[in-house]
Amino acid sequence: MELYTPILILGVIAAAFAVGSVGIALVIGPRRYNRAKLEAYECGIEPARQPPGGGRFPIKFYLTAMLFIVFDIEIVFLYPWAVSFDQLGTFALVEMGLFMATVFVAYAYVWRRGGLDWD
Repeated sequence: MELYTPILILGVIAAAFAVGSVGIALVIGPRRYNRAKLEAYECGIEPARQPPGGGRFPIKFYLTAMLFIVFDIEIVFLYPWAVSFDQLGTFALVEMGLFMATVFVAYAYVWRRGGLDWD
């Protein structure tokens, strides 16, 4: 237990700082509420101009999100593979090549659909 005491103390200090900062801001911060501050704001789209139900987003946002997720998953698999590459051998090299080819197919799909064009 003695090994974990400094980590526990650091966690308590961090939590106290976070709670204390928010508490102090609530107590001494200015309170100037108006209608504009209380309205929802997302990505520069004003809520008054949206159709009922929230409206539709262009497909390029979804394609960009898919691309981001695909490359995040690639990195999650690539780091452990790179760390243990010496012990895995040729089979792992072939498997990673197939995985990278699959990722690049997804990248080419997003590129072809115009997900990378921000005109």
